[in-house]
Amino acid sequence: MSTRLLHIIATPRGLASNTGRVSSVLLEELHERYEDLTVNTLDLFAADLPAVAGVNIKSKYALMTGQPLDEAARTSWGEIERTIEQFLDADLYLMTVPMWNFSIPYALKYYIDAIVQPGYLFAYDATGQPHGLVHDKRMVCVTSRGADYSQPPTAALDFAEPYLRTIFGFVGITDLHFFNVQPMDVSQEARRDAFRSAINDVRSWVANGAWDGMPDVGIDEIPSDLNPPVILD
Repeated sequence: MSTRLLHIIATPRGLASNTGRVSSVLLEELHERYEDLTVNTLDLFAADLPAVAGVNIKSKYALMTGQPLDEAARTSWGEIERTIEQFLDADLYLMTVPMWNFSIPYALKYYIDAIVQPGYLFAYDATGQPHGLVHDKRMVCVTSRGADYSQPPTAALDFAEPYLRTIFGFVGITDLHFFNVQPMDVSQEARRDAFRSAINDVRSWVANGAWDGMPDVGIDEIPSDLNPPVILD
């Protein structure tokens, strides 16, 4: 059985971007080391993502309160479910995501808002506490930044890595690794050094077997004390 990687591209320049060039090296290294790896690519700036407002926002709250959906609502909500299913079908994730204005591009935030739904990626227990439902999966995030945000005082301005760790940790993905390519906009020399350092780090990380022994993966069974998800036929 092959290991499935979902490559989520969150830059309008795709693999021609600074971030994409480093991700391409990572994918090449992974393919060489793991022969059973299959890659599914989701380009968020080219994808027709489902609506998170209108009918679907009404459907979300209807489902949370146990109300039935009419045919039109079921059809529309099915687009949300298919997007979630694509995400859950992967064993591993690669995020190609540049820093935009200290955070992430809007297309990635939109995608996250579409898939992080109660009853699908997380659920509430009887006390109202949320629990992530997605476990034993791994994620690598390749980011690029105009400046160097690894040290104070600029480190306090990095809302990209902390947010991605928080939101995916919230749903249960706690095995995250970041390659932050920085600084990219200071000078040509600094950009070359940043690329060289990131590519060396990527190759070393894969060569050292960072993803060896990939676990059996999948969405957790819902514990009995959690509100169950509503999966439509």
